[in-house]
Amino acid sequence: MENKTKITYRRVGDFLIPNLILPPEEANITLGKWGMMYKSYLEKHKSPLFNSLLIKGKLYQHCAEVENQALDMFDNLVEQMKEKEGVTEQLKEQDQFEWIQRMGNIQQRANEIVCAELIYA
Repeated sequence: MENKTKITYRRVGDFLIPNLILPPEEANITLGKWGMMYKSYLEKHKSPLFNSLLIKGKLYQHCAEVENQALDMFDNLVEQMKEKEGVTEQLKEQDQFEWIQRMGNIQQRANEIVCAELIYA
């Protein structure tokens, strides 16, 4: 028996675009903050890679891998900065507002580094 696949299309302006369906393993992947940022960046600025991954059914898997790397990198950076800058549990007990301010600053800087080196690279 032949395996016949019927491809359906939708019209976008003057173009017919195929209706692609994610493979089951792709449909079960949920992306978080970093994965969604990376997917959006690929779509807007790296469209050949985005389209290639999408067609191969590997887009969400790839974005999930980048998200895991970003989470690890963020956590490591925050821990390193906390240690280097002396942001400890003792500071948290002594002056909560100072601790909150310094932690927010550390997290913002770590966020910028992850974006620059992983998400928008």
